[in-house]
Amino acid sequence: MVDVAIIGCGVIGAAAAYHLARRAVDVLILEKENDVSMGTSRANSGILHAGYGARPGTLMAEMNVRGVALAREICDALNVAYRQTGSLVLAFDDADLEQIHGLYRDGVANGVPGLEILDGGQVLAMEPNLSPQVRAALYAPSAAVVSPWEYTLAMAEDAVGNGARLELETQVTGLARIASGGWRIHTSRGDFEARFVINAAGVQADKVHEMAAPATFRTTPCRGEYYLLDKSEGGTVQRVIFQCPTRAGKGVLVAPTVHGNLIVGPNAEDIPDGEDTATTAQGLSYVAHAARRSVPALNLRASIRNFAGVRANTDGGDFIMDWAAPGLLDLAGMKSPGLSAAAAVGERAAEILRQAGLNMSEQARPTVKKKRLRFRELTALQKEELILHDPAYGRVICRCETVTEGEIIAACHAPIPPRSIDGVKRRTNAGLGRCQGGFCGPRVMEILGRELGLSPLEIPQDRAGSFLLTGRTKQGGGRCE
Repeated sequence: MVDVAIIGCGVIGAAAAYHLARRAVDVLILEKENDVSMGTSRANSGILHAGYGARPGTLMAEMNVRGVALAREICDALNVAYRQTGSLVLAFDDADLEQIHGLYRDGVANGVPGLEILDGGQVLAMEPNLSPQVRAALYAPSAAVVSPWEYTLAMAEDAVGNGARLELETQVTGLARIASGGWRIHTSRGDFEARFVINAAGVQADKVHEMAAPATFRTTPCRGEYYLLDKSEGGTVQRVIFQCPTRAGKGVLVAPTVHGNLIVGPNAEDIPDGEDTATTAQGLSYVAHAARRSVPALNLRASIRNFAGVRANTDGGDFIMDWAAPGLLDLAGMKSPGLSAAAAVGERAAEILRQAGLNMSEQARPTVKKKRLRFRELTALQKEELILHDPAYGRVICRCETVTEGEIIAACHAPIPPRSIDGVKRRTNAGLGRCQGGFCGPRVMEILGRELGLSPLEIPQDRAGSFLLTGRTKQGGGRCE
């Protein structure tokens, strides 16, 4: 029996594992997909919100502000791509002006540092590509952008390095109380036992809750669709550009990414299936129209990918961090700003379990600063020295992102190695660029198979079962004359 079992390894589950493992807790992480960060945590705006958007006094407000501060420390320590850009919430009319003043008051009450309301001239001086119709904006300098899947993976790898066990492709199918205390967790790969269970199952959190207790909340999956633009458009804006929020969420944004691209979206559409990440002509048309209100000259012809993510909205307005049953802690309703709040949610979850009787070290293990070699960021001399030491770094596999064979090999032997071509992309950026893996995909498959001892027929594009190859077209290897 382990101390704590965590159901789900998105950013919330990874953050909980990170904090618990650093305090010498025996942690088991159960994830139904073939990699971490496969749900909401990989398909979002990648923004660490400053914290003015949450109602003062809520868990959401408290966790957001604390989470952003922790995220900066964790990203620095674990070598996660992070960029503090600041954000602007634009006001176009009197109603918007009233709203940004309200956001300013909420932000001050929440403890958000450095908030200012700027007039239209100041805003356009900062961001000349914005609409000249902008009358004012709320400026939050503490907002940042991050690579959400790198952030999730880094915390999960740190937890594994501190003794946590990660079981992938392990779907939870039931929960049962053990008479002597603790929980028996039924999964697609057998049963596990734990003294405490954390429900961090994202859009499926209500279903996991109901495996053990009567329903107290309902998750409504909400799909948001995006454009990802080529790096040629990455300088269109320097900050995260919001419009005033609505009941549906924070609205359509335009923002730089940590990798130098531009991201545009999302819309908000409630859907019945939390796994439905299809993009639609109607949804993308709405995003395009709305985004051009902020940035009229937005060049969506430079789009290199459309994608959609699903948020875990619930029928309550706040995060859910409460006991579903004795020893079963819900971390649910982690919609935006869930990414921003994740590190603080994990920290708070560890403290809740400690107060419930979980034994843990009084002092957390120090986070050892991690190194991740990014070939494209090295100087010419550093590249030359590295190639002399390991020639694999002299073979560029992904030309768009300048990712080398050495980087892919290193990822294959990390604490949580990739199991798919897209798993390599999330770890190294190979396939993230303009051609979206059109040139490097076969080479990535070859290296992945060689390093992990797999046949090309066993390597999926992304989720388990998404195979690119089904068999050989020719047998024997004879020459064609």
